[in-house]
Amino acid sequence: MNLVCLLGSPRPRGNSTSLARHLCESAEHLGADVRVFALNELDYRGCQACYACKRKLDHCLLDDDLREVLAAVLAADALVLSSPIYFGDISAQLKGFIDRTFSYLVPDYYANPQPSRLPPDKKLVMILTQGVADEQVFADVFPRYEGFLKWEGFAESRLIRACGVTPATRPDKLGPWLEQAQAAARWLMGAP
Repeated sequence: MNLVCLLGSPRPRGNSTSLARHLCESAEHLGADVRVFALNELDYRGCQACYACKRKLDHCLLDDDLREVLAAVLAADALVLSSPIYFGDISAQLKGFIDRTFSYLVPDYYANPQPSRLPPDKKLVMILTQGVADEQVFADVFPRYEGFLKWEGFAESRLIRACGVTPATRPDKLGPWLEQAQAAARWLMGAP
């Protein structure tokens, strides 16, 4: 199992990053080959809407740090995306990556029964953290991105959502979500 994890938080020890790293460590213990990319440490631009990936290339035209990330996701069996919720959405770092995944779609993706260049049946785990404790607030974020990612070939997905956590939240208070991260690692690896 090849697993790629993208850390969307600008905080190297933030809640979403801590949960994602715990999932990755659990998956490694179960035998996964894991690659982690901290998006905030990379130099890349968002999609430029040039449509080169639809007209003349089968990949994104931009030659920046995200090129390696996009190639790693293409080769991976599973993807973990983690982000805090900022102003009602995922971080800008993760949104920039997701916009660039437009290059995974074939030119006639609207009508093609196989719209993605990615191999089918990849698994996805999305980890979202938010300061607001009310689970109804920002509940629309995951379904919105899950729809796009299913289009790209992520057939199965899971959500780990930690509500009511802030930068002041102590790591020992993440217990229930750390357990969910371990369970997600087992699910990704097909372990009981």
